[in-house]
Amino acid sequence: MPSRESRVHLVVGSRYENIDLVQVVVEESLKQLDLDEDTSHWVGMAVREAVANAIKHGNLEDPDKKVEIDFGLEGDEVIIEVQDEGKGFDLAELSDPRAEENLLRPHGRGVFYMKSFMDEVDYTFLPAGGTIVTLRKRLEKGGRQAASEVRDAREH
Repeated sequence: MPSRESRVHLVVGSRYENIDLVQVVVEESLKQLDLDEDTSHWVGMAVREAVANAIKHGNLEDPDKKVEIDFGLEGDEVIIEVQDEGKGFDLAELSDPRAEENLLRPHGRGVFYMKSFMDEVDYTFLPAGGTIVTLRKRLEKGGRQAASEVRDAREH
C-alpha cells in the first residue's frame, strides 16, 4: 500500500455492535474511491462477514480480544485485512453451504459470501495464534467498478 495516509487502521473489541462501526468507516473510505454503489455495497458486506467471523469464530466472542482491520489501496486494488486473536481453523473442514445437506443450516455462509463478493480471499494463520483474512477487490481505471463485474463475481 503506497502510503500511510491512504490507509485506515481500526482496532475494535469482539462485540457485535462494533461491526456497524467498521462498516461505516469502510463505506466512507469507499466513497473516497468513487466506487459505484453496487461495488461499495458488496465490499462492505464482505467486510461485515469477515469481522463477524473474527468475532464469533476467531475470538469466540471474548470482548477482551481484539479484531484489527486494515483498509487501503494498493495499485488498482482495494485491500482489506481482518485479523483476530483466535486459534485459527482448517479451511478443508469448511462445508459448502450450497450442498443439499447444508442448505438449511444457519452457519457456513460467511466464507462463501466473501469469496463471491471479492476478487480474492486469502487466509494467513499466525504461528502465535490469530488469523488474517485478506480481501482484495480490483478497481477499473479511474476508480469506478463495473456493476456487471460484481454481479459476475456473486454468481460464482
